[in-house]
Amino acid sequence: MESLLTGSFHKPLSPFSLPFTAQLCSSPTVHVLRCKAFKNVKRLCVERLQEQRQNLMQQHVKSMVKRSITLNPRHDFKYIVNSASGHSLESEPPKTPWRSVQQAVDAFYRFSRPHTVIGTALSIISVSLLAVEKLSDFSPLFFTGVLEAIGAALLMNIYIVGLNQLSDIEIDKVNKPYLPLASGEYSVTTGVMIVSSFAILSFWLGWVVGSWPLFWALFISFVLGTAYSINVPLLRWKRFALVAAMCIFAVRAVIVQIAFYLHIQMHVYGRPAVLTKPVIFATAFMSFFSVVIALFKDIPDIVGDKIYGIQSFTVRLGQEKVFWICIYLLEMAYAVAFLVGATSSCIWSKWTPVIGHALLGSLLWSRAKSINFKNKASLTSFYMFIWKLFYAEYLLIPLVR
Repeated sequence: MESLLTGSFHKPLSPFSLPFTAQLCSSPTVHVLRCKAFKNVKRLCVERLQEQRQNLMQQHVKSMVKRSITLNPRHDFKYIVNSASGHSLESEPPKTPWRSVQQAVDAFYRFSRPHTVIGTALSIISVSLLAVEKLSDFSPLFFTGVLEAIGAALLMNIYIVGLNQLSDIEIDKVNKPYLPLASGEYSVTTGVMIVSSFAILSFWLGWVVGSWPLFWALFISFVLGTAYSINVPLLRWKRFALVAAMCIFAVRAVIVQIAFYLHIQMHVYGRPAVLTKPVIFATAFMSFFSVVIALFKDIPDIVGDKIYGIQSFTVRLGQEKVFWICIYLLEMAYAVAFLVGATSSCIWSKWTPVIGHALLGSLLWSRAKSINFKNKASLTSFYMFIWKLFYAEYLLIPLVR
């Protein structure tokens, strides 16, 4: 048998080569060796593939943690690992009813994008106050009208941000791995149920209230928010930088100021639709602010946007250039607001906006000079600072008369 085996090979063959395999299969003299050889080859291949796959997964998780761990210290590490590998490196505490409630509240809090919720509520309160002409206007009817508007708008707000997360799950695994859909805390079915329910409730509340300015504000926000995010032909407008910016501009600058002011002016007070100087100022100022938010929100997310083909201005022009465009736009807005305040005939309406806008402009410039463009956490922190300036402006707008 040994002579047959050695005589049948004229040159050494690799145990993985096809000729060798064919000879093992066809030679009746090596039937036993054939089975053992195939088993050994199969075992070695499977072990090697499993080892390589495990190493690649560990390297991928480590690289994601290294790149993004500073983004959100409260959430990121656990959710980066979840979104990358499906397993958490943290030991889970024992499940209790209270613990489950805490986790559910925390997940929904992140899903609702609270900085947008706060911005929506503050903006509605602020522009509603612009319709107040005398102290007697602060009636139960006024507060009811404000609460109705806030309730319906917040329901629509959560629909819009939720739909955006449903459409961006893969992108958010890179840019925002702490969000519930990206981390796997929420399934797609759960996300769809939440956004559908909130949209229906928003329209129901708007219809029950019976205010046409409020209903049209909800409807236009629904249309633009859906077109911005949903991934169907001719839509998903966020892929196009200018169209995406116009969507945010239309909602934050125009609809919020004018529609919710008219809701109080016409539906609550029964007055004619007259756009006063403060309303025009608020609309003009927030036009600058909404453009800045539309541009700045993509600066920290440049990595995921590049990977998935989102042609934002940041991807096209670069982070630093877009950053300084935003700063100059806001400083221009603060300069105009300073002049508007200075021309007011009312003393308290003159000095409060003048001093307030001067302080906010100085704070913005001081903070901008310390930005680190190589640090995503620094950019994200500055983006949230922009939202704080947004909140502060809505505290000053009712004082402009």
